[in-house]
Amino acid sequence: MPLRAWADDTIKGMVKGITAVAAIASDEGFARLGSLLRALGFEEGKGWSDASGRGAAFLAPMGNLELVTGRAPAVPSLLVEVTQLDAVYKAVQEWMTETGTLGLSQVEETHWNSRLFTVELTAGLRVGFWESENALHGRPVAVEGDLSATGKRFAIVVARWNAVITDRLLQGSLDALYRSGCKKDDVTIVRVPGAWEIPSAARTLAETGKMDAIIALGVLLRGETAHYEAIYNEVARGIGQSQQDTGVPHAFGVLTCETLEQALDRAGLKAGNKGFEAAIAAIEMASIQDKIGKKN
Repeated sequence: MPLRAWADDTIKGMVKGITAVAAIASDEGFARLGSLLRALGFEEGKGWSDASGRGAAFLAPMGNLELVTGRAPAVPSLLVEVTQLDAVYKAVQEWMTETGTLGLSQVEETHWNSRLFTVELTAGLRVGFWESENALHGRPVAVEGDLSATGKRFAIVVARWNAVITDRLLQGSLDALYRSGCKKDDVTIVRVPGAWEIPSAARTLAETGKMDAIIALGVLLRGETAHYEAIYNEVARGIGQSQQDTGVPHAFGVLTCETLEQALDRAGLKAGNKGFEAAIAAIEMASIQDKIGKKN
């Protein structure tokens, strides 16, 4: 078996981490660097000491080994990635007043979309602290949906019962779809008597194969019916079952409230518009379905 194939199949799952070992030229530098890392909250690992020297281990959640050729590295050999760089800078300044050090640079922009400052602990011993300006830096690679409804078809199933609420939810959904690039001709609106009838209509629409996502809108008020919970459970189960069986995303925009006032608040008065939120979820899920399908 080729080495690369063997590595892919065997070694990849065995790798746990990587350690960079830095030689510190003086006891003073060794002590100062250890003091700084402890002050910043690094977890200490198992150190060692014998007749030939001593070592100290400091643990971080992540580690990288970077190799450079063709020119000298533009940064210190020891780099610590942080969040909230300005707060770390202040912490280092406070540590310096207690221990003393040769120099502290200003926080500066780098050519690699980050900010960086350095600390010179002793002659020839510098440590850099940096924070990426990229909001996605360090996040695991994942398939995520786009909020573009252009070229996609959506169906909205909306209950007529409590139309003073559901009409607001419907307007919120339409607003989200149109703002995201969906054409009016690509939106099918189906009105059903009440929340109980939503799952049946949603499934019928999903089974046509013409819709990229279904948006279910309705409202259930506890004070209006003695079997409120039974209806809600069946509506939720039916919508979920339709989504699982057909593979078409269904966005859940059925409100369950104690009072009419609460429902009005969630339909755009005080607590946002849940119809708008349901449509945004439908757009994102339709995009995810496309991306997963293309990957396969």
